[in-house]
Amino acid sequence: MEYLIGIQGPDYVLVAADTVAASSIVQMKHDHDKMFKMSEKILLLCVGEAGDTVQFAEYIQKNVQLYKMRNGYELSPTAAANFTRRNLADYLRSRTPYHVNLLLAGYDDHEGPALYYMDYLAALAKAPFAAHGYGAFLTLSILDRYYKPGITREEAVELLKKCLEEESVPICDHPGCFSPWLYQLGWPDLRVAFETEEYCASTALPEAPACSAAVTCEVRA
Repeated sequence: MEYLIGIQGPDYVLVAADTVAASSIVQMKHDHDKMFKMSEKILLLCVGEAGDTVQFAEYIQKNVQLYKMRNGYELSPTAAANFTRRNLADYLRSRTPYHVNLLLAGYDDHEGPALYYMDYLAALAKAPFAAHGYGAFLTLSILDRYYKPGITREEAVELLKKCLEEESVPICDHPGCFSPWLYQLGWPDLRVAFETEEYCASTALPEAPACSAAVTCEVRA
C-alpha cells in the first residue's frame, strides 16, 4: 500500500508520504523515503514501480540541479512541474516508460505555494489538494469536504490527521508510519508526527533565519 497526500495553504504546502517499501504482500522495510528534494524550494513525492520511482525521480532531481548550475537560478515549481511532465510523456512514448505517480510541492517568491498532481500517463494538474495510492480512494472525499481556501496550518494538520485516520481503518496492510513535510515562507514553526493512533505537535524549533526562503522540515515518529 502506497499513499501520498498534499494540501496547499495560502503560504505553505503540507505533504505526507508513507514510508513502507513493499513487494506484493511482503513489507521489506518501514523507513523508505519517497520524497526527493529537487531544490531548496521544490519537493517531489513519487510512488510506483520500485525501480522506476528512484531512477526517474533522481533523473529529474539532477537535471533541476544542473539547470541551476548552468543558469545561476532555480526553476520555479511551475517550470519544474512542466519539465517533469514533458520527460515523463517522452518516456511514455519510448520503449522504457516509467510507471510512476507524482506530487510536486514548492514555493515561489512571486507565485507563492504550488501543488501539482501528475499520474503515470503524464497528466498534469495544479490542485489545492491531491492524493495518490489506494488511500486516495478513501480520503479525497474528506479533502473535498473539509478543505477551504485560506486554510490555516493548524487546520491543514487536523485535516491531514483525519485523512490518515480514515486511510488506516480499512487497509489491512496499513503501514502505520508516515513522513510529513511542511513547505512555507520562512522557518517552519510546526512539527507533525504520526504513528498508529498517536499524534504529537511541537513548536520547539530553532530561531528563524534572516532570509525568507522556503525551508523543509522532516519529522519521523
